Amino acid sequence: MNKLTTIRIFLVALTLGISTSILSAQTKFTLAASPTFKINGGSSLHDWEMVSNTAKGEGMFNMEGTQFKGAKSLSVSLEAETLKSGTRGLDSNAYKALNTSKNKDIRFALRELTGSGASYTAKGDLTIAGVTKPVTIPVKMSQSGNKLTFEGSLATKLTEFSITPPTALMGTVKTRDEVTISFKTTFQPTN
Repeated sequence: MNKLTTIRIFLVALTLGISTSILSAQTKFTLAASPTFKINGGSSLHDWEMVSNTAKGEGMFNMEGTQFKGAKSLSVSLEAETLKSGTRGLDSNAYKALNTSKNKDIRFALRELTGSGASYTAKGDLTIAGVTKPVTIPVKMSQSGNKLTFEGSLATKLTEFSITPPTALMGTVKTRDEVTISFKTTFQPTN
């Protein structure tokens, strides 16, 4: 092989490598302002809902050009005391049950994301009240420009995270063990 042929092969390989990295790249994204996190549950008295619009998060996403092709990593955390029901007593009982003086944050760390198009399954570790459990969450994804929005919900039990369902009024009002955690988050590329 002569020197000119070697140089041509090297240049073709370099061009292909650069093209592939431009077309398919890992891009860092951060959680945009005003995400929505909800916990819905009930008691022997009434149903309740707690909502937070404050969280931190980042992910490393696989992109082909501007199209989402998967996630290498994703983590989200929110301060448990940003969850509000609109009722001070309910909030106070929830923070006590979550032991927020010791366990300030609720966190999710992605281990695997499978699927395509708009439907995915997220497997990861969810930490509530200092207890971490593996979870599987069906997720819908939509894209608007360079922003990616993920929506999903998880039905679980408080006792799965070693949380004793709170009671009130000397035990006459009992919180049900079953809760649904839902979210809508938008991620945008970091600049």
